Amino acid sequence: MSGQDYARLFEPGAIAGMTLANRYVVAPMARISADENGVPGADMRDYYAAFAGGGFGLIIAEGTYTDLASSQCFPTQPGIANQAQIDGWRRVTDAVHEAGGKILLQLMHTGALLTNNTFGAPPLAPSAVLPQGGKPPRFGGSGAYAVPEELSRDGIQVIIDSHGEAAANAISAGFDGAEVHNANGYLLDEFLTDYTNLRDDDFGGNLESRLRLPTEIMQAVKSAVGGGVAGVRLSQSKVNNFEHEWPGGADDARAIFAAEAKAGADYIHLATRRGGAEVFGVGRSLAGLARDVTGLPVIACGNLEDPDQALDILVRGDGDFAAVAKGAVGDPALPNKIAAGETPRPFAPEMLMPIATLESTNQWMAANEAG
Repeated sequence: MSGQDYARLFEPGAIAGMTLANRYVVAPMARISADENGVPGADMRDYYAAFAGGGFGLIIAEGTYTDLASSQCFPTQPGIANQAQIDGWRRVTDAVHEAGGKILLQLMHTGALLTNNTFGAPPLAPSAVLPQGGKPPRFGGSGAYAVPEELSRDGIQVIIDSHGEAAANAISAGFDGAEVHNANGYLLDEFLTDYTNLRDDDFGGNLESRLRLPTEIMQAVKSAVGGGVAGVRLSQSKVNNFEHEWPGGADDARAIFAAEAKAGADYIHLATRRGGAEVFGVGRSLAGLARDVTGLPVIACGNLEDPDQALDILVRGDGDFAAVAKGAVGDPALPNKIAAGETPRPFAPEMLMPIATLESTNQWMAANEAG
């Protein structure tokens, strides 16, 4: 913190009809802390409510599976596919709203990057391509990924429908809207990516065709949320390929952003290593390019725990909101502390060890606050 005036970070903002108290957003982070049936409990309620009480204007809840079949990635990942899961999330959203916050639910299908599916479903993908890398130990994984099954056209329609149903369930659970997880190498990103999508039908081939499933899901979610907010998270990098970039550079980026906007996205959320880093030699960050192309509100994400970096995003017009991930885990009251001129508690990797559950974080907090 440089001590400069951070007032702009605390100006109200808006996404569609949703008014937000400030420009700080909690980025979605897998915490694999639901029960064995995918139902959020009291620890998840308290976890999300703490962000609202700590001053974050918007919370985007973690990637949540959309059906009771193939979408689940982790054994204790939350779901939004039955009444028990809806009721569990309702306790979370009620607590967040009581604390003055707004909350969206990220809808996720794991695709080929399946760590452990308790429903016994095989991994599904646009094509039967063995994923790079291995299952992440931080989320309870070990060993190599399996070769996924190629989705049939009927299977694709099931996934479109389940996203729409999940979005409607999110509204029933009290969320202010839903975010489509089209990032980080999971199913929708696999359809978007040339080396994981080898299809020769109208869901594969050129970029326009590879965008068909992501945009049809965006349309389904937008329709299902009614008056709620519907957005999309995008990234170039993947959990199993950090170095990936869109092969067409700025042209691909413009086409992707325009397609999502046309499909009805109310905002674009960009996950990058550094939210303000220039890309493609065009003198703009990825978030800034999305803003230029679509005119939509843009959430920038990537090392924005430092308020100087977050403020710079707003000042340069590279985004309308600054999303914080690990920094929010380190200190759920990060916005309130910055507003008060205090230094937030920094994130420590040990907060997510041995695996990235709330239990691990809570144990670290208890031990370090006591000591």
